[in-house]
Parts: sequence; structure tokens; C-alpha cells
Amino acid sequence: MRNPLIFLALSASIFSVFATAQEHQVSFKTLVKTTKSWDGSELPAYPTGTPEITILDINIPAGTTLPLHIHPVINAGVVLKGQLKVTKPNGDVLMLNAGDPIVELVDKVHTGKALGEEDVRIIVFYAGQKDKAITIKKE
Repeated sequence: MRNPLIFLALSASIFSVFATAQEHQVSFKTLVKTTKSWDGSELPAYPTGTPEITILDINIPAGTTLPLHIHPVINAGVVLKGQLKVTKPNGDVLMLNAGDPIVELVDKVHTGKALGEEDVRIIVFYAGQKDKAITIKKE
């Protein structure tokens, strides 16, 4: 005959696992949903060639200024740590802190600088085209 105390203990354990699973609900928060880049310009159409998604985990050392560059493809990211200043040659500035999303400029020259004493870490998703550059350095 089965031991009723063992049965009760197992039943309590199983109930506990299911109760814990019920308490941990999946949630999400939309960080950004837009048809425009951070300066308000409309995003271009997606490329017509073979699509290629690139995801980069970028670390910019504190105090580093990136060279002037463009992105010929749509890209967006989230700053994980640090403070990033993005600047266009006309003086438009976007300040980003940890947790902030960015929908980057497409085909517009800009630069970035890691402010403060902490490196900037940003994850960026590029919706590009196979065998085409996602970033082009400008002189």
C-alpha cells in the first residue's frame, strides 16, 4: 500500500511548481514603434535584394568619438549601459542613456560619442541587404 504522507508531500510539491509558474507571467514593453528616424525623417523602403539581418553588440569606450558615418539601411538599437551623444553636422543632437531605444538615421551623416566615465554598450539591429554595407565611414 502507498504511503499517504509521501503522496501528500509530492502533491504539495507539484502544486508549488505550478503555482510559481502561474505567478511569473510573460510581459513586454514596446520601446519604440515608428516610421521615422530619431530626427523625424521618414524611413526608406526596405531593400529589394536578398534581405540580411545583422545584430551587433557594440562597445564604445568612454570618451571615444566615432568617425562621421552613414548607415545605408534601416537600423535600430537599445543602449544597455553608458551615455551616448549622437550628433548630425547641422548640430542636431540626440542624448541616449541606458535603456533608451534609437531608430537611427538612414543615409545621413552623423557621429556618436561615449560621454562620461562608463563605456557605452548598445545592441543594434540592421535590416540590410546581402553583400551590402551596413555602415560607411565618411571623411
